[in-house]
Amino acid sequence: MPFSIGIVGAGQFAGSFAKLFQLHPGVGDIYATDLLPERADGLVKQLGLAGSAASYEELLAGDVDAVALFTQRWTHGPLVVQALRAGKHVYSAVPMAVSLEETEAIIEAVEETGLTYMMGETSHYNPATVYARGKIAAEGFGRLFYAEGDYVHDMDLGFYDAYKYSGGERWKETASYPPLLYPTHSIGGILGAWQTYATSVSAVGVPDDRGDGVFDRGISQFGNDFSNATALFEVAGGGSFRTNEFRRVGYPSHIRESRFRFFGTEASFEQLATVSFWQDKTGVQDVSEHLQAVPTLAADDPSLENVAPALRDAFISGTAPVHDRSRLPREFAHAPNGHEGSHHFLVDDFVNAVNEGTLPSVNAWVAARYTVPGIVAHDSARRDGERLTVPDFGDPPR
Repeated sequence: MPFSIGIVGAGQFAGSFAKLFQLHPGVGDIYATDLLPERADGLVKQLGLAGSAASYEELLAGDVDAVALFTQRWTHGPLVVQALRAGKHVYSAVPMAVSLEETEAIIEAVEETGLTYMMGETSHYNPATVYARGKIAAEGFGRLFYAEGDYVHDMDLGFYDAYKYSGGERWKETASYPPLLYPTHSIGGILGAWQTYATSVSAVGVPDDRGDGVFDRGISQFGNDFSNATALFEVAGGGSFRTNEFRRVGYPSHIRESRFRFFGTEASFEQLATVSFWQDKTGVQDVSEHLQAVPTLAADDPSLENVAPALRDAFISGTAPVHDRSRLPREFAHAPNGHEGSHHFLVDDFVNAVNEGTLPSVNAWVAARYTVPGIVAHDSARRDGERLTVPDFGDPPR
């Protein structure tokens, strides 16, 4: 039976996901709310949604069955718990939370309510992650012992515009959001393929020197001046992985902002901005075309008028040949997609989990493994790279 859902935060990405929820046969009425009521009303009018709520509290007091959170990244933890305690299933944009306490509170709420929680980590369905996941399942790497994940997105390539859009006059206070507290694009791409978890970390942060008031400790809401950071993690079972979170970098982020590498005893996989290679002891195979997402929307589509041109590639990229679309509803066949084809799969995962009472792909326990390592890594960077233990919240109940 289709369930109703409330879109919370009618900003740039909300419309993309609202369209997919609207198309999915497992979803019924859709509502919207935003701190700026005119944005919620505009989304309702644009897509013909069922209506809007004046506040989050009003939405939760109503009879919607679920909420989808697209609010500022540091607000998710408390809003998720509030929704679960109000009896609503939750789809949340990344990250899951910004502290260990918030993470634990979400897991406790999921355990106690039995409701569905899913974090919409796009890298879980990144073509490189899907490819590596298949190779690992087939034992193609031999023993996997090392991996790398980069989220390399320069502030100049759309992020200034995005923070101004969402942050208002005081946007610089939040544009300084610590890179390692937004870790799930790099970590999720690795752990989404490699079935392990981080146990310890040592990280290094690079203080910013642009001098424009962004990443300025005196202005930052988070007391942060790191614009770039690197973390090295130890994993359970032996091995390690390294992630980079770069916001000042000479790199074409609009072409590919998340990229990955995996190394095993028998084979390896490496990815750059425009090419991807599978390698073993006999040679190299170019698999670039197999992982290349095909656009599903024109970059000048009117629905993207509030999105900076440098960010639009993330909104228009569709699935790649490596993706198995056979599991998706036929209504998605020609629907806009995004983030290298991941949006269709994430929405379908959540809808199916709610309707079937099953655990979604990026459930609370998986989301914690994608998020918590970054929280601890930021602490390590602030402590001059001190190696710290990464707590684990375990596997989901069977």
